[in-house]
Amino acid sequence: MTDYEDITYEVDDAAAIITINRPHRYNAFRGRTVEELIKAFRSAWADRSVQAVILTGAGDKAFCTGGDVKQRAETGDYGPTESGMFEIGYLHKVIRDIPKPVIAAVNGVAVGGGHVLHVLCDLSIASETARFGQAGPRVGSFDAGFGSAYLARVVGEKRAREMWFLCRVYDAATAERWGLVNAVVPPEKLLEEAKSWAAEIADKSPTALRFLKQSFNADTDHQAGLSNLAMSALDLFTASPEGLEGAAAFSEKRKAEFNKYVITH
Repeated sequence: MTDYEDITYEVDDAAAIITINRPHRYNAFRGRTVEELIKAFRSAWADRSVQAVILTGAGDKAFCTGGDVKQRAETGDYGPTESGMFEIGYLHKVIRDIPKPVIAAVNGVAVGGGHVLHVLCDLSIASETARFGQAGPRVGSFDAGFGSAYLARVVGEKRAREMWFLCRVYDAATAERWGLVNAVVPPEKLLEEAKSWAAEIADKSPTALRFLKQSFNADTDHQAGLSNLAMSALDLFTASPEGLEGAAAFSEKRKAEFNKYVITH
């Protein structure tokens, strides 16, 4: 598939640049977006000229704001796909499994499922205007797999729980201090810096990098099982009255009425 609707894909020297191209929805992903991202990552995987992948978002407002909650409120799902499935779990796996370093160039807001995408990338470079956070419990969603368990490996248990339980938004300086990103640069330098890092990677042994990435992943590969379980649970939860209330409240720009769903036993 070369004609993308929701993303753009280009190869610049030894770097594949994948851009989520839905700025009118703050680069939130629907089912088609996820399929196109998977195909683009697989294209980069197969291309011998590509030695690193840069993932970013279109515009200057958002890297990615996760699943398209408006789409979910309108249709009850994330829209049609070629496979008939919403394959966000498989996208997570592809980002981890591609034997080439993946650099997130975080150009704006990275929240919810978009925050998970940058966390799963091997390296993250942030614009000074970038903002980070989790929003699932606010909109009737969650990621109980890599998005929480692996996040705790990156920033520590206390901070990961804070991010999920409070759903606050953090600035780029805080993200760098927490070890959530590797570097922070001015917005106009972001893509240039990401390309510079990709060029440095291109000078290294691709076989050595492949083994190193697989070695780093081995320590947390067991979390893939949690991710599969979490995605199955999320399918059920988003169709429940509580999950639907979160999506509806977001779409209607009102406070969700979750108090009726408090578990007392």
